[in-house]
Amino acid sequence: MSTYISDDIRIELNAARIEGLKKLSRLRVHVGDDRYTVLRMWRGGFSVEADTVPPLRGLVDLYDGERHLCQCLIIGSEPEAGERSYEFKRNTAASDRAPLDHFREVDAPVGLLPHS
Repeated sequence: MSTYISDDIRIELNAARIEGLKKLSRLRVHVGDDRYTVLRMWRGGFSVEADTVPPLRGLVDLYDGERHLCQCLIIGSEPEAGERSYEFKRNTAASDRAPLDHFREVDAPVGLLPHS
């Protein structure tokens, strides 16, 4: 039995696989005002569609829907099977509040009331 798959069929299978990944993904990578769908994400990086997304470089933001996940410095690789992978050089988690510059006690008061 032969396991040979013609190039036309291989291209169509890759296109169908990528369309399936795009439909399932809520993740987006933001580069300036441009937004692109993230096909897969793993601990050390993510991948995007190689044909429609221009090569990315430098500092990008990752979002899950409208929630900002992290700001990343990325390094790209060559496209493979319709996907272009990016590795994190730096990955900083996003926070919805400013960091404290001092230790906050667990039972500390939330605020102070003025004297009346």
